Amino acid sequence: MRHTILAAALATALGSTSFTAAAQSAQDREITELKAQISALAAKVEELETRTDAQSDINVATQENLDKIATGTPVVATKGGLKVTSPDKKFEASLGGRIHFDAYAFDRDLASTTGTTEFRRARLTLQGKAYGWDYKLEQDFAAGSNLDGLRDAYIAKSALGGKFTIGHFKPYRAMEELTSSNEILMMERPFATATGLFSGRQFQQGVGYLRGGGNYTAGFSAFNLRGASGSRNEGVGYAGRVTFAPINTADSTLHFGAWASHENANQGSADLSAVANYAGRRGPSQAIATVTGASRSDISAYALEAAGSFGPVFFQGEYANASFGQPVGPDQDVTAWYLQGSWHLNGGHKPYKAGTGVFGSAPVADRGLWELTARYDSIENKDIAGLDVSSWILGVNYYVNPGLRFMFNYTRGDNGLTGDETGQYALRTQFSW
Repeated sequence: MRHTILAAALATALGSTSFTAAAQSAQDREITELKAQISALAAKVEELETRTDAQSDINVATQENLDKIATGTPVVATKGGLKVTSPDKKFEASLGGRIHFDAYAFDRDLASTTGTTEFRRARLTLQGKAYGWDYKLEQDFAAGSNLDGLRDAYIAKSALGGKFTIGHFKPYRAMEELTSSNEILMMERPFATATGLFSGRQFQQGVGYLRGGGNYTAGFSAFNLRGASGSRNEGVGYAGRVTFAPINTADSTLHFGAWASHENANQGSADLSAVANYAGRRGPSQAIATVTGASRSDISAYALEAAGSFGPVFFQGEYANASFGQPVGPDQDVTAWYLQGSWHLNGGHKPYKAGTGVFGSAPVADRGLWELTARYDSIENKDIAGLDVSSWILGVNYYVNPGLRFMFNYTRGDNGLTGDETGQYALRTQFSW
């Protein structure tokens, strides 16, 4: 019995030892495996850190490349046209244009007229700056090809507080003449402009200087009596204009101005005439006065202007007096004047462009803008009895958005020399960008 108990105890002891050894061996294996896993994780972390450092270097290089691209690539903008600007902003080029499509119908009287449709203007305009100079080149395809349709074509340089202009541009005279055709109140300009007094002499080749401040402008130009498509001649002219706006706030502007012009025909000069289409474009016309180029006589003109924009109400007027030299007999005095105004029906207001001394079109809201318009226009040769014409114009403008405008004008003309009272109904679709 004692031997049996001793044998059982010995067996138990040996079993416990064997179990302890087995348990110790399992723990060693787990520790070894954990160490292997930790080593693998450490290697993975090291690999990831290496990759992260490499990626950071790539990111830095990529950002540097992106910065180089951003600072070395021209900026292209398409709002309101197409404009490209160099990275250093020293060079710019923008492309714009305008399309004015008209339709005319006549209320005939004595003069022979024909209703029609036409592109009044179809222009492309390239302008910008290069090497510290501004430039502008504008072609009107509705007026002809090549030089016949050339409008503004000049370079300009800011200096002495203003801007010098060299090339083909409008002389500084007549407020409504200097207002853009996209923003004139009626479909045609009044008689105290190149639509009458300076007929056919809207753009001239020469030099000019214009200076403008917050409420004033002063401009002077000297030019050859030759348009872009005209023949060579030795005629010369000059014109100057000053303006002052004693009131010029966000919603109220009062403007006064004066201008003078002198044109001297000379060797090879074309005739200088004042001609008025008194019943609208493509309607009957009346010659008011002429200086023949062969006479080498001159035309001197001066004018006063006043205008105002107060809330939705706008008014503008000019009075011009011109002396047309004659080869035989006294000079002929011509007066031209007009008064025009408008009322915006749903809250518009014409802004004042202080730098040029003219008014622009009212900003257009999403709902569009309605404008009622009216003008009385007159031109008269004081030295020839009955040689005067006038017109009443009533109209409405609807601005759909900043680029699209529809215009309607009814014009009633009156020719004091012939007694003709032709009327015209005119409609324009105008798009600009």
